[in-house]
Amino acid sequence: MEKGLLFKGGIDSISAMPIIKSAQKALRQTHKRTAANLKKKNTLKRELKEVKKGNKKEKLNTLYSLVDKMVKTGVIHKNKANRLKSRWAKSS
Repeated sequence: MEKGLLFKGGIDSISAMPIIKSAQKALRQTHKRTAANLKKKNTLKRELKEVKKGNKKEKLNTLYSLVDKMVKTGVIHKNKANRLKSRWAKSS
């Protein structure tokens, strides 16, 4: 298999299915977790766009709690969360 062909069509189009039962389960878990993490990241991006449009002070607390939840579930690193919160606080 050539390098880069494994994820050419996205997450759902993996060309080589695992044969071992535990590897199949691991693949299913990875798909679920990846989808959940992408959903959380997209929610954060959407909220950030709303903050940039207007109500900064009111939405800042919502962003902070959202980022803290992402850290708690392991979607982003805690240092990244602190950096983001620091930047948002400076800009408001």
